[in-house]
Amino acid sequence: MSVFDRIKNAIFGKAQAAPVPEPAAAAPQASGTPAASPSAQPTAAKPAPVTEPATGAPPPAQASPAQSSSADIEQILNAAVKKSGQKLDWRHSIVDLMKALGMDASLAERKELAAELGYSGDTNDSAKMNIFLHKALMKKLSENGGKVPADLLD
Repeated sequence: MSVFDRIKNAIFGKAQAAPVPEPAAAAPQASGTPAASPSAQPTAAKPAPVTEPATGAPPPAQASPAQSSSADIEQILNAAVKKSGQKLDWRHSIVDLMKALGMDASLAERKELAAELGYSGDTNDSAKMNIFLHKALMKKLSENGGKVPADLLD
């Protein structure tokens, strides 16, 4: 798995953990309604087929786009920093962002990420590379459905 994919999964995985109970809560309500009066209300028969596919494959498919499109990057990373117990500045530092997610922020990992994100500069100039990585990562997270603060997309 690529470094970017690990970052994306660490962020969007946390976003997916919160909304999952909502669709699960809606499914039992829908299944409870048809069971209460299947013959009395013909419209209740319509939600029953909706519940069957929802318990099969569609919930993950529906959950993923909704969750990734609503993944608040700032909220998720702020929570990750708080959980880490460290003073990390993810808004300005790719190293701190990776540390907040519990990832390896070594130069080798960042060089690998640089290759994935198309960095064409000198990877031995870690300061320039890190600035590129942070900006490119924010852009890529936004392109993948993350809600990134506007000031980080400049």
